[in-house]
Amino acid sequence: MLHNAGSAFRTARLASRQLVKRATSRASSTSSESSAPPFYLTATAAGATAAAIGSAAWYYTLYGQEAFAMTPAEEGLHPTQYPWEHTKWNKTYDHAALRRGFHVYREVCAACHSLKRIPYRELVGTLLTVDEAKAFAEENEYDTEPNDEGEIEKRPGKLSDYLPAPYKNDEAARAANNGALPPDLSLIVKARHGGCNYIFSLLTGYPEDAPAGATVQSGLNFNPYFPGTGIAMARVLFDGLVEYDDGTPATTSQMAKDVVEFLNWTAEPEADDRKKMGFKALILTTALFALSVWVKRYKWSPIKTRKVVYRGKETKVMGKVTEGVGGEDRLIEWTGLGRVFCTNAHSTLQISFQSPSSFVLHPLPN
Repeated sequence: MLHNAGSAFRTARLASRQLVKRATSRASSTSSESSAPPFYLTATAAGATAAAIGSAAWYYTLYGQEAFAMTPAEEGLHPTQYPWEHTKWNKTYDHAALRRGFHVYREVCAACHSLKRIPYRELVGTLLTVDEAKAFAEENEYDTEPNDEGEIEKRPGKLSDYLPAPYKNDEAARAANNGALPPDLSLIVKARHGGCNYIFSLLTGYPEDAPAGATVQSGLNFNPYFPGTGIAMARVLFDGLVEYDDGTPATTSQMAKDVVEFLNWTAEPEADDRKKMGFKALILTTALFALSVWVKRYKWSPIKTRKVVYRGKETKVMGKVTEGVGGEDRLIEWTGLGRVFCTNAHSTLQISFQSPSSFVLHPLPN
């Protein structure tokens, strides 16, 4: 820290010296009336020096000689890049992993976080069967429309209802979590820089103890992947926390991987359909491109490159020369074109036919 303060002080002194040199050079190159007085130069140098000393003192007051632990975000680090299969352009979601991830969400995450944008009908055919989705929906109660007396009754959930939130409002959520507001997880993968890699690293990045030099406020937990390293959410995933229906070992990394893929699906439930549509569009555009190449090659290419030459029936016409060579008759071969050239011993003439038997000879310039 002291080294940084000394560097800042030396930089400021160098800048003040350069400023004085430029001012002195400007003063010597101009007239005596427009030159700056020596007092102005002295005041400028003194002000720059005072600013440098003040900056160094202010920096030392804020930071001093104390060492601070740096976070990955401050160092420009990013979460580890994992080979997520479902993010590839020719891959789809692993529906077994989605089902396991929904299991982890219901057993662990749903106690604090909501999925406000996901209705039960979205789960049908992807994670659950129709009967399973209906059974899950009926476990919760929803408000009905006001009756004739204005009273609102409760009814079992149905497929058109959205997944319920764990708290009635944000104030209740803050009160239950020491002032922290658990975010909605519907779009959390898209709302965080790093996406799946960040969420996975966050869930699996809790150390047993905070490293030496790390300061964690009361009520927060150390996590190097969270901005500021202090997060209100404690570690929630432990080995064997849930029991999968398909017998997959419920390790911490396995549960984190499954719930991250499930949260990616909640952010992009249309991803598989979009990829299928992209394949269809690719096939169609490829066929159209091949057709356009064929049309260009065999249809328009001959039209654009051919040379049309008209060859009329050759006839011999005797015409009267009205200009040019003294009115003498001349035998000319006419190919049917509007203009031909006739060369004799005297000059080159351009013949303009007015009719098959009448033409005019015009001498051409040499």
